Amino acid sequence: MQTLTLIRGLPGSGKSSLAASLAAVHLEADMYFVDALGNYHYRGEEIAQAHQWCQQQTAAYLALAKDVVVANTFVRQWEMAPYRALAKQYGATLKIICCTANYSNIHGVSLDTIEKMRQQWEA
Repeated sequence: MQTLTLIRGLPGSGKSSLAASLAAVHLEADMYFVDALGNYHYRGEEIAQAHQWCQQQTAAYLALAKDVVVANTFVRQWEMAPYRALAKQYGATLKIICCTANYSNIHGVSLDTIEKMRQQWEA
């Protein structure tokens, strides 16, 4: 049986590093903003499409019986709901890991934004 692992945490908490270390298909909504040359170009107006893309990719890999790890902030519980449904749909074991380390974030998210996310965090 395949596993769907969700890694959640604030920007700079180590989500991407942990996800990359696991033996699974690694997905993040931020991957939607990476061009063919590997350059990251965030476009805030497309964040909904990025999350939809991530969910679609997750479904496609689960359909192939692959283990998948998704690293996104998942600040609020409802943000994980589509992934919970995908795990159920594909009979995957669901694991949720919370990262709490404090590294520099690779996407330049401001400290003000991170603090707002911290205040909205749902355990």
